[in-house]
Order: sequence, then C-alpha cells, then structure tokens
Amino acid sequence: MRHASSPREVPDKATANPDNTKPERQLDAEGRASSTAMGKALRDLKIPIGTVLTSPTYRALETIRYGQFGNPQAFPELGDNGQSMSGGTEAQATWLRKKVTEFPKGTNTLIVTHMPNMSKAFPESTKNLADGEAEIFGPNGVVARIKIEDWNRLLKEMVK
Repeated sequence: MRHASSPREVPDKATANPDNTKPERQLDAEGRASSTAMGKALRDLKIPIGTVLTSPTYRALETIRYGQFGNPQAFPELGDNGQSMSGGTEAQATWLRKKVTEFPKGTNTLIVTHMPNMSKAFPESTKNLADGEAEIFGPNGVVARIKIEDWNRLLKEMVK
C-alpha cells in the first residue's frame, strides 16, 4: 500500500511531531485518522496480518503505528531515497515485484511504501493510486485495489 495522507512539505521543527527529529514528512490529520480506521477495520474483518514490511520513512512508519500493525521491518528498498515524490529505482522495483509473490500460509503481508516505488514496479495497475490505497495481490497479480477509507465501508457491508 501507499502510505496514508501526508502533506507534500516537510514540517519545520516547531510543527514537527516530537518524535520526528530529522524532521521528515509526517501524516496529516486525515492520514492519522484513516490509518487508525483501516487498522481497526482489518482487525474487525479478521484479516490476519503477519509480516509488516515498510519504508524507513517517518510517514510510512506512522501509517503502521496508527494502524496498530505490530513490529514493522524497515527496508531501504521500500524507501524514497530521500527524494520524496521522485524516488524509485529499477532495483527497488525488482525487489518489490519479488516480495509481492511471497505468500505466507495463513496470514497476509502488509507492505507500506511510496507511489514512485509502486508505479515503477507496477506501472499497469497503479494509475491514480491514492494516498493510503492498497493493491491486493494474489498468485496471478493484482486482484483488487482498496482505498484506505473503503476498509470501513467493507466492514459495514460485512456486518449487514
């Protein structure tokens, strides 16, 4: 998935979260709320999340923290190379394409990264991918795209 909603600019030291010491881009109020709601919806839907892989960036780690997804493993291959919206190398794309083919038994892997990485790895399926939107992969590739705000809608439909 693409990390949740984050302003395009880096906060100054006065507006950065206390633990955002570098500072880096961080989630906005919408990103924090949607990450929290998504995590709760996935738990309520009983979708088992096992391994959590992430970009080492602050906003990706925040997406996981607000979603309460446990202990993420950060990989530079999922990072933005310090370039925010213009990262994503072919080596990163190759790494990501390989990771989405690894299907553990009885659980799901959550990968949080950035649009440039996803569009380089999956150019045919990422057009207009929104902040927080997930691509769901099966053995034959992408089987669905789910916007971060739609997890709650899915939960409500399942409860009916």
